[in-house]
Amino acid sequence: MLNHLKTTMLLSLLTVLLVFMGGAIGGKGGMLIAFVMAAVMNFGSYWFSDKIVLRMYGAQEITRNENPAFYGMVERLAQRAGLPMPKVYIIPDQSPNAFATGRNPQHAAVAATEGIMRILTPEELEGVMAHELGHVKNRDILISTIAATFAGAISMIGSMLQWGAMLGAGRGDEEEGGGIGGLVGSLAMAIIAPLAAMLIQMAVSRSREYLADATGAQICGRPQSLANALAKLHNASRMIPMQEARPATAHMFIVNPLTGAGMASLFSTHPPMEERIARLQAMR
Repeated sequence: MLNHLKTTMLLSLLTVLLVFMGGAIGGKGGMLIAFVMAAVMNFGSYWFSDKIVLRMYGAQEITRNENPAFYGMVERLAQRAGLPMPKVYIIPDQSPNAFATGRNPQHAAVAATEGIMRILTPEELEGVMAHELGHVKNRDILISTIAATFAGAISMIGSMLQWGAMLGAGRGDEEEGGGIGGLVGSLAMAIIAPLAAMLIQMAVSRSREYLADATGAQICGRPQSLANALAKLHNASRMIPMQEARPATAHMFIVNPLTGAGMASLFSTHPPMEERIARLQAMR
């Protein structure tokens, strides 16, 4: 419930920021144009996200006959979660990781790397796949797309403000003695607002990871198995990085395939691993 409330609050903040930025460039017209452009791009990606990301990582679909153990595990978990059976993929990569995609539970897919199946026990792997089905159950792909749409629209408006300032949008005010102040204000808003939107978008992603952990623990019935898996993945993914990892898709994986510390952690799509493990252990 707390994570649902946090997500709602963060999306509300993005809405307020978008309305504020829209007013800064002349009211609803500019805001609507930016929002529509961002929506078209992001929802197009959302609609075809499964095909795009699976092809990007060379994922190969498997059947029950090809890998009965892994396929059967996903099938049992989907039944426990009350979800339709998703498509199951294996990624030919030795970096241990997994993700879920698809625009809704009826068009979902889960994927795991060869590396994750090599280092985890069956119980730990079950916890990981339950986490991914948690994303499907909670419709996190849709929520992430909504957040990306608002953040993208705010970024576009920021670019409009920057160009407006550089092309002399404040000259009219300059005649009234407020040109410099208006120019500085527009530039500051053009820089700060998109940065704030990006931070909020990352916070939404981190909140959904916590929720998927909790949902996954409930689906598999063993929070400690997921906690153990996360600890192993956190260390192993740094020792064997994913060569094909891209920032645009990093939020989809159970552990961040991109590493960073200091200020970079502020822009991380994943919560601190120590906190994720502690929350799971508290569920015992």
